[in-house]
Amino acid sequence: MSGYDACKIIEEQGCFSNIREGRIFPYKGRSVGTAFRRQCRELKIADLHFHDLRHEATSRLFEAGFSIEQVALVTGHKDWTMLRRYTHLKPETLHQIRATRMA
Repeated sequence: MSGYDACKIIEEQGCFSNIREGRIFPYKGRSVGTAFRRQCRELKIADLHFHDLRHEATSRLFEAGFSIEQVALVTGHKDWTMLRRYTHLKPETLHQIRATRMA
């Protein structure tokens, strides 16, 4: 799988945004949401919401073996109760993570 270097992307965005205001990307949340909905309509993708991406990313982080604390740093969840709603872990996945760490 080809991937992106998230740190490099963030560093590059610093040239285009005002990091002092706490934003990495120079877009407002409402603009992103509007663009997302527009693209879903144009691509005829039904029943996909921007928040679904957060759910998917959270699950993937857990599957990759990140701890609760590490995932919470990325997602912004304050406690395990809320974070748990976004996970769909399977026992076999946990066994795979353990086997990988033991190797």
